[in-house]
Amino acid sequence: MTTSAQPTAPAPVALRRALGLRALVIYGLVLIQPTAPMPLYGVVSDAAGGHVVTTILVGMVAMLFTAISYGRMANVYPTAGSAYTYVGRELHPALGYLTGWSMMFDYVMNPIICVVWCSRATVELGILPMMPWQFWVVVYALLFTALNLRGIQASDRTNTLLAAALTVVIVWFFAAALHYFFQHPPAGVAAYTRPFYDPSTFSWRHVSNGAALAVLTYIGFDSISTLSEEAHNPRRNILLATVLVCLITGVLAAAEVYVAQLAWTGSLAGFGGLENAFAHVAGHVGGDALFRVLTVALLVANIGSGVGSHLGAGRLLYGMGRDDAIPRSFFGRLHPRTQVPANNILLVGGIVLVSAFMVNYDLGAQLLNFGALIGFMGVNLCALVHYFVRGRDRRWHQLIPPALGFLVCLFLWANLSWKARLIGFTWLTLGVLYGAWRTDGYRRPLKMFTGEGT
Repeated sequence: MTTSAQPTAPAPVALRRALGLRALVIYGLVLIQPTAPMPLYGVVSDAAGGHVVTTILVGMVAMLFTAISYGRMANVYPTAGSAYTYVGRELHPALGYLTGWSMMFDYVMNPIICVVWCSRATVELGILPMMPWQFWVVVYALLFTALNLRGIQASDRTNTLLAAALTVVIVWFFAAALHYFFQHPPAGVAAYTRPFYDPSTFSWRHVSNGAALAVLTYIGFDSISTLSEEAHNPRRNILLATVLVCLITGVLAAAEVYVAQLAWTGSLAGFGGLENAFAHVAGHVGGDALFRVLTVALLVANIGSGVGSHLGAGRLLYGMGRDDAIPRSFFGRLHPRTQVPANNILLVGGIVLVSAFMVNYDLGAQLLNFGALIGFMGVNLCALVHYFVRGRDRRWHQLIPPALGFLVCLFLWANLSWKARLIGFTWLTLGVLYGAWRTDGYRRPLKMFTGEGT
């Protein structure tokens, strides 16, 4: 007697764990880009009285503590991978909603500051010199929108090649600076320490203001936490990779701006624009060829970042619309042919076009950091509550990293300009009012979006 074989159910489709520690670190470094402090160099120097190295290192301390909290929360919620879901699940849905609302600044402000930077840099390259920078604002805003409407996305291989090309340019800059120092050595021992501390210009208030801007150097490290389901030994490697990416980024960024400050001790205002001051310093040590190559490299990197963040903003709005956190009929729709959230891409493109005429790079960076630092504070608070307040282990190592991470981020957030805080608080107020409208005065539960559309 034979029995028929019972059909076996197909194995569920799951993400493959293929990323080791090295791959996670490379992913984070590619995402942040090795040239991260260069577009910021001039505006941070102006805000911090020249102490760019110090501000980079202060920002690194804050991000290292925050990186530990991100890594530990990724162990608790391995599929969440974002500040608003950590806060919403660990603390309260209303706080998670406001965290997500504030972090929308990250997604929308990034393409705005990329458009501003690209427009200024294109003018300095002398492309169509008869055209003002406002013309290039329109060009880049339309370019970002058009590329995303067609569903064009940068591949990981393209991003890796771009990071490799930028690394070559950085090596060229260091080599040119070393040759320059052999011919024009800094005057005396004090010159070598002045980038860290210059008694003639040092002020805690100015350094704090500059550090609140310099945090932008590290934006993107938190995306490593979204790879928990694809990482080998995620409980160990996500935490280590996040911390290592912040550390490597901070050391490389500090080295880049340290060399730049040694090479140029005068005012950066003489270059005509603070946004591309680093490239002018590079031209000072390496000639016009290095200036142009570095400017073009940064231009390509900012276009890639702007297009990617523009698409990210559209996807975030789509995720919120699909979950009915915002009107689904407009925000939760995909184009039938390209499968991109076309309504959201067009809306973000319009916001970018208008805002780029109203916001300079300095203010745009501060607005981006306004939302990011709120998210970072939320993640640190989640780690503190989960592991120390609610956990059984009450030892100091469960308390100190998240508490210090929260306090340093709060300090940096409080040192953003009054204009950035005013605009940021206005945005938060709109979020509170919108949430009240959607929930009948918060009598119904808040809709928490999953973020799967991002």
